Amino acid sequence: MTETTGHAGVHPVDERLPTPKLITLGFQHVLVMYAGAIAVPLIVGRALQLSPAEVAFLISADLFVCGIATLIQSLGATQYFGIKLPVMMGVTFAAVGPMVAIAAGNPGAEGARALFGAIIAAGLIAILLAPAISRMLRFFPPVVTGTVILAIGISLMPIGINWIFGLQVGPTAPKLVDPAQAAWLEQAIAAGGVPEGVRLAPTVANPLYAAGGNIAIAALVLATILLVSRLATGFLSNIAVLIGIAVGGIAAAMLGMMHFDRVAEAQWFALITPFHFGLPTFDPVMVLTMVLVMIVVMIESTGMFLALSEMCARPVTQKQLAAGLRADGLGTMLGGIFNTFPYTSFSQNVGLVGVTGVRSRFVCVAGGIIMIVLGLIPKMGALVESLPTTVLGGAGLVMFGMVAATGVRILSRVDFAGNRHNLFVVAISVGMAMIPVVAPDFKQWLPHAIHPLVHSGILLAAISAVLLNWFYNGAPAADEAELRAAGKLADH
Repeated sequence: MTETTGHAGVHPVDERLPTPKLITLGFQHVLVMYAGAIAVPLIVGRALQLSPAEVAFLISADLFVCGIATLIQSLGATQYFGIKLPVMMGVTFAAVGPMVAIAAGNPGAEGARALFGAIIAAGLIAILLAPAISRMLRFFPPVVTGTVILAIGISLMPIGINWIFGLQVGPTAPKLVDPAQAAWLEQAIAAGGVPEGVRLAPTVANPLYAAGGNIAIAALVLATILLVSRLATGFLSNIAVLIGIAVGGIAAAMLGMMHFDRVAEAQWFALITPFHFGLPTFDPVMVLTMVLVMIVVMIESTGMFLALSEMCARPVTQKQLAAGLRADGLGTMLGGIFNTFPYTSFSQNVGLVGVTGVRSRFVCVAGGIIMIVLGLIPKMGALVESLPTTVLGGAGLVMFGMVAATGVRILSRVDFAGNRHNLFVVAISVGMAMIPVVAPDFKQWLPHAIHPLVHSGILLAAISAVLLNWFYNGAPAADEAELRAAGKLADH
């Protein structure tokens, strides 16, 4: 791995790379997050019973606002908005369950107006709550930070693995389905239904699951990334993931696994208009539901920001954390205005920063501009969508494993010999993170109101680690130096 070092007096996070490098590295970030970015509008659009043309509009709107939110977060709109780290913003899956529940009871344009109204209100309230959430930073010493980042890596691993193998029998999230199998997925949903709007009925099986061709392509991608990172130097080493994806895409096209029908059908330009479905309505219950989602999102974002702080060697202060959380709220408000959904930092891209060592936030600024272009030019978005997710699977193993390895590196600085209680913090919290991974339907008998709180292994691990650390070690008021310890990078 080759790291950017920055020019004299310029931190690598603030380094402005040459434009061709920015575009190439930014496109690499876009490819990593694209499958996840388009999944939520597909799921919610179907739950709202919208026409295929309206669902396609939701996808374009989502990509457009992804780009705007990324610019706000990485570039920093003002001193009050934006963490100014290499962050790619995307729709959070924490909101899928509640949004589908809202949509199921209110289909069509009326339901869309109520949903987007709730999202706008929740985004505004999140902006107001951001300073209070940021004060939790003192509850994130290295033992908590390392555990949470390790949990992020563990929770991401099933995504990369299912990118390789596809959709199996039983409850698996549709976001993991290869776009090439979209027609099969639509038939399966129509036949079996989608409980809670997220998971397929257990009777549906995927005949293409773990196909040998998929595994071979993922292995080719992984081998390419390893060879490039080992043998190449400089810029080529930094784009090892992109090269691996490109090689896998070419192989998939040669094997007939890429289909370009949607590219031919897509428009060259589509303007994203606000309030496409009409002026929003504000239902108090829906607003409260989405506010709960935003609190969950901000807690998860805190872990993401600390992970990036660790990778970028730029400690996060309480003021900076508040600015990053406000950007989550502002991005969510814009999402509601432009007919899309709540936004958060994408953990997949945190892993990419760890793999490449490229810490410049302007790479993500370039990625945000590319997302805006993809949103305005549906034909380009359809071309990227035609890439089979098995190609991303080989890269996912590297990137998501890198996140987990970063957590291990932080934990290596924790005193386990002198304070055996730290072992309990890590052991129990990692176990909590594994619950949704191993038993995704564990919450089926729990009240639906608390499902957003327990669906995420990352959130369960964060809550567990914070509470256990407070129980064993306390959480005294910390000075600035102690706050920085949560994001301190080990000496190279």
